[in-house]
Amino acid sequence: MQEYGIGIFMLAFTRSALKKALKKQYVTVNGALATSATFIHGGETICLSIPEEPIPRKKLIFPLQVLYEDEYLAVVHKPGGILVNGNGFKTIAHALPQNLTESTLPDAIRPQPVHRLDYPTTGILLVGKTSRSIRALSKLFEDKEIRKSYYAVTIGEMASEGSISSEIDGRAAQSDYTLIQSVPSQRFGRLNLLRLIPHTGRRHQLRKHLSGIGNPILGDKEYGMEKLILNGKGLYLHAYSLEFIHPFTQEKIYLEDELPKRFKKIFPTPPPQSAG
Repeated sequence: MQEYGIGIFMLAFTRSALKKALKKQYVTVNGALATSATFIHGGETICLSIPEEPIPRKKLIFPLQVLYEDEYLAVVHKPGGILVNGNGFKTIAHALPQNLTESTLPDAIRPQPVHRLDYPTTGILLVGKTSRSIRALSKLFEDKEIRKSYYAVTIGEMASEGSISSEIDGRAAQSDYTLIQSVPSQRFGRLNLLRLIPHTGRRHQLRKHLSGIGNPILGDKEYGMEKLILNGKGLYLHAYSLEFIHPFTQEKIYLEDELPKRFKKIFPTPPPQSAG
């Protein structure tokens, strides 16, 4: 079922999306719940039924900075200390409708983030505003046709550049880094401003990779060194840029989200523009 079903549903265009739908028991074949092992002979009736997400009765008042918007998609700044989506009331997903202009296209839906950023991570977030755009953007991510860059402040001596390819949760993962600036620190020994390019999208990939080579991200309470935890300032990891070909206008899109002020307090010289 998993191989056959890719692309036949508007809201389960990719392999990962269909796998989630099967796992959540949203797919039936001739009225019976389907699994990834269900064999399709031909002539069956296949249905995808996704429950409508309940709209909170209470309206979330949470202004977001909108970096780009058109009828198909939007790009917003995600602050630190807030979930992208989930069951909680205060999430980026719940705040999107009040911050974005509703699309006038026939397949317009409630805006949805099409990728994730960790709770403490700040930066640029891509959002779909129609069914087709969510499918198309998800496919671009799956095919690695969206280029992302991050900036992080790390602890300890580092080479001028490097590539980290250690596995995460048993799956291949690769992150490249370039050292932009380095300053001495009385408490941490040395602090580094890195530009990071993740080539895969594993959970906590950049945080795990940098911790794994002995250079944890400043403020990382989960993967940092116990004696070197910086309390009260958040995680110094920022999603800086997105670059992709717009799936409907075919325009080349390159967008940046300026570094937070706390980065600039350590490194007053900003990174070069158009780093993508």
